[in-house]
Amino acid sequence: MVNLNYPQEFLISIFGSPSEEVLFIEENLKIDVSFRNDSLMVEGEKEGTEIFEKLVAELYSLHQSGIKVNPDDFKTAFFLYKEGFKDDFVSFYRDSKIVCSPSRVVFPKGLNQGRYIAAIRENDCIFGIGPAGTGKTFLAVAMAVWALREKRVKRIILTRPAVEAGEKLGFLPGDLAEKVNPYLRPLYDSLFDLMDVEKVHKLMEADVIEVAPIAFMRGRTLNDSFIILDEAQNTTREQMKMFLTRLGFNSKAVITGDITQIDIEPSRKSGLIDAAEILNGIKGISFIYFTEKDVVRHPLVQKIIKAYEKSNGSHK
Repeated sequence: MVNLNYPQEFLISIFGSPSEEVLFIEENLKIDVSFRNDSLMVEGEKEGTEIFEKLVAELYSLHQSGIKVNPDDFKTAFFLYKEGFKDDFVSFYRDSKIVCSPSRVVFPKGLNQGRYIAAIRENDCIFGIGPAGTGKTFLAVAMAVWALREKRVKRIILTRPAVEAGEKLGFLPGDLAEKVNPYLRPLYDSLFDLMDVEKVHKLMEADVIEVAPIAFMRGRTLNDSFIILDEAQNTTREQMKMFLTRLGFNSKAVITGDITQIDIEPSRKSGLIDAAEILNGIKGISFIYFTEKDVVRHPLVQKIIKAYEKSNGSHK
C-alpha cells in the first residue's frame, strides 16, 4: 500500500465527492483508492499505482501554480498520459488556456485539443475535422471570444449551412431569420456558455457578433474578423470555395465538420472533403483531425461512434 499526502483542499477539488472519479481511476488503473483526511491510500498493481502517483503529482503542480483544478482534470490527465504526453502539465495548460473573461477560462481536454488551439493561434485558416463531442466548435468559438476580448479582431461571424434551405424550409413559418434559427442554435449555445447572455445580445445588436447561414456570406469581404464555419461537411464545393474566398485582411477562418455525418444529396461531393483534398499542404492552412478517442461527452459516446464506424466498414 502507498500512502500519498496532499492538502485536503486539493484532494476535494480534484476528486469532488469521490464516487464517480474513484470508480474511473480504479477501473482504468486496476488499483484501489481510499481517502483519510489529507491522505490518499493506494493499493493494487505496481504500474497503475505509479501512474496514479505521477498524475496526482502533476495535478498538484497545476494547483500550486494557481490553475484551478476540478474532478474532470484527472480524466484529462489520464487520457493525455495514454496518448503519450511527455511534457509537464503546467506548461501544457498555461500555453493552451483560453481566457474568455476573468471568470471563464477554457482548457483543452486532451492532446489533440491542445494541438487544435495551437493551430488556431498560429494559422489564418484552420480545419477541425472529426466526430461530434470532440470540442471542435466550442473551442473555435472560445478562441473567437478571446480574440475579440484581446482586440485582435473587431467582429465574430458564426455561420453554417442550412441543409433544408430549399423547398422544405419554405414551408416553415416566419421570415428567413426565423426559418434558419434552429440550424444556428448550437452556435448560440456555445456563445452563451462562454459569455454573459445579455452581453451576447448587445454585441449582436451592434453587429459585433453575427450568426447567419452561409448563404449570407456571398459577395462579402470580411476584414478584421474571426469567422467560423460549422457543420462544413454539409457545404457543397461551390459554397466552400465561396466561403474561403471571403477571408479579408487580419481575419481568421476556422472550419469544422464531421465527414461521417453528411446530409447533402449523395450526388454532390461535400465541400469539406473536397477542401481537405485540394488545400492540404498549403502554408497558413492547418488541418487537425479528431477521432472517437477525443470525444469529451458521456463515455458511451466514444463507444457509440466506434460501433457505427465498425458497422459502416462492414457494409462497404
